[in-house]
Amino acid sequence: MTEDRIALQELIGKSADADFLREMVGFAAQRLMELEVESLCGAGYGERSDERLTKRNGYRERTWETRAGAIDLRIPKLP
Repeated sequence: MTEDRIALQELIGKSADADFLREMVGFAAQRLMELEVESLCGAGYGERSDERLTKRNGYRERTWETRAGAIDLRIPKLP
């Protein structure tokens, strides 16, 4: 199992698609976080709504270490 992981890391590191893979994983993670926050708030980013339950309070910058490499994320903050 360890050899499979090492082989995957080597393949990803040498591949021209490594950047594409990191971008796709980052985009998917960011979009999922945005959807979750929208459902918790009751309204989208910058949207005014009477059903709004809470508000956003900016973002926290975090680096997510994955097998594909480091991915920079902006994690939405809620009060």
